[in-house]
Amino acid sequence: MLLELAQWLARDFRAFSVFNYITLRAVMATLTALAIGLVFGPLLIRKLTVLKVGQAVREDGPQTHLIKSGTPTMGGALILIAIGAATLLWSDLSNRFVWAVLVVTLGFGWIGWVDDYRKVVHKNPKGMPAAEKYGWQSLIGIVAAVYLAFAVPAQSNAEAIDLFFKWVASGLAIDLPPKADLIVPFFKNIAYPLGVFGFIALSYFVIVGTSNAVNLTDGADGLAIMPSVLVGSALGVFAYVTGNSVFSKYLLIPYIPGAGELVVFCGAIAGAGLAFLWFNAYPAQVFMGDVGALALGGALGTIAVIVRQEIVLFIMGGVFVAETVSVMLQVGYFKYTKRRYGQGRRIFRMAPLHHHFEVGGVKESQVVVRFWIVTMMLVLFGLSTLKLR
Repeated sequence: MLLELAQWLARDFRAFSVFNYITLRAVMATLTALAIGLVFGPLLIRKLTVLKVGQAVREDGPQTHLIKSGTPTMGGALILIAIGAATLLWSDLSNRFVWAVLVVTLGFGWIGWVDDYRKVVHKNPKGMPAAEKYGWQSLIGIVAAVYLAFAVPAQSNAEAIDLFFKWVASGLAIDLPPKADLIVPFFKNIAYPLGVFGFIALSYFVIVGTSNAVNLTDGADGLAIMPSVLVGSALGVFAYVTGNSVFSKYLLIPYIPGAGELVVFCGAIAGAGLAFLWFNAYPAQVFMGDVGALALGGALGTIAVIVRQEIVLFIMGGVFVAETVSVMLQVGYFKYTKRRYGQGRRIFRMAPLHHHFEVGGVKESQVVVRFWIVTMMLVLFGLSTLKLR
């Protein structure tokens, strides 16, 4: 929006041409989202408190979390507002990838909103039934995956549509261009062709999986938001070099025209996330709820698919992965042992993983900061794949 205004003004005042630079607009998006979050955060918290939109804490969770019952939740709406406003103000609204990520983010945010609403109104910590929630996530994930399968290797939506019809006309037989291959980090010339169905399947699991992984991680004050900011910022670096023909050629990564504009969106994630952390840091004044966690995870997964860095996302989001795996192992082992021995057994004291440490006596704030440190190291390791090949 502001980009179009700046380009119009630049016809008479050359100084406004500076807004054509993606890096400047990314910084402005970060500051705009940060300002929106800091200004409207207290207002939102007071409004949620008046409406008694309080968190319903699991009775089977850590006992130290029981005092959090009643803390305002659904604060993730503030994150979405800040991201959406900053993106619409500073990004190129003709960019197809910006709209794709924005639609997925808001779509998952809507699912989280309904889930949180049911938790608040019906006072049920479980909220939306798992099957219903997963069904809606799958619908959005599949639609996004199908679109990206043809949009990523194309230079425009028109070319993407043309590629789709060629694929249909060929009897679903033609392969996607090499830039849609699965890139293996740390190796120069190793990439695996996925084909259309392979690309769709991988993209679906990355988008939906990341969304649920961030949601599972959101169980302690500030635990999910800071890793989201760090991973989102790092993906912004990948988006910048992927959308630059010179840098992508030098770094031996696919050139995806238009991907660079996602730097603005990633900047908005960073700004909105830091603003939310101001109120979500221990002891939290507000929780993001599913409306924020599901949306942030969906956004990170979609960006990773566009910039062709699914494996790097797996590395940088190691904390999200560990939290998810801990739940899968715990549930699977409990069901297996209950079926075999008549009594369920556990691998961890409690899942997700951060609860395991809390129940073991580690303070919540210590667990959170240590998980942040681990994420910082993993993000730096992920960024090193740009050069170490």
